[in-house]
Amino acid sequence: MRGLTGAKTMRAQRPARAATTATSVLVALTLSVTACGTGGTGARDEGPAHADSAASPPTSTATGSKAPVSAASRVDAVRLIKDDPLVSAEVKRLLKPCVADEYPVDVSYGNLTGGTANDVVVNVLTCGDAVGVGSYVYRDQDGAYVNAFRAEEPPVYAEIDRGDLVVTMQVYDRGDPVSSPSGENVITYRWTAGRFAEEFRTHNDYGKVSGAEPAPGPDG
Repeated sequence: MRGLTGAKTMRAQRPARAATTATSVLVALTLSVTACGTGGTGARDEGPAHADSAASPPTSTATGSKAPVSAASRVDAVRLIKDDPLVSAEVKRLLKPCVADEYPVDVSYGNLTGGTANDVVVNVLTCGDAVGVGSYVYRDQDGAYVNAFRAEEPPVYAEIDRGDLVVTMQVYDRGDPVSSPSGENVITYRWTAGRFAEEFRTHNDYGKVSGAEPAPGPDG
């Protein structure tokens, strides 16, 4: 996927990428978050801004994948989203070309559910601000891709990390400007008994060091 080259790099870059317009956030806040996967668990907290270039064609990686992904085996992520009845009408409305036929989606392939084919993670972004408005996981079932997970409370971004699904969501405290969220929740899901179950979560405060004491002044 284009967005992330590593957890530390992502988190260092995320506050800058979180900037968006008030209009985008107002639209984003109308969405709800759920997750499914034969009774899957959804991301339930407030969410982060995260994504790289919004106006470029879908790309793919093979992070943790069973086999390299050939051009022939890549999915039509836009068609997956538009044909999926579990994707909200609002996300489908926002999914439109940014330039010509270039859609704001990030796509990655990897082994999340233990199937015989690669699973597909799709992040839908806004065009101008690259804010994640929906994250989805599709798994192969009898030759067709079915929705195994969805999170639709923006800003949100999902990725594959060593066989786990990691969903990052930014958190805004009361009074936070749109461009400056207070922190982020990072939730790790693992495929268990036919669904994605939450394993653990961490919270990171931006620009704060927990338990740190202020430096002494010149007078000690």
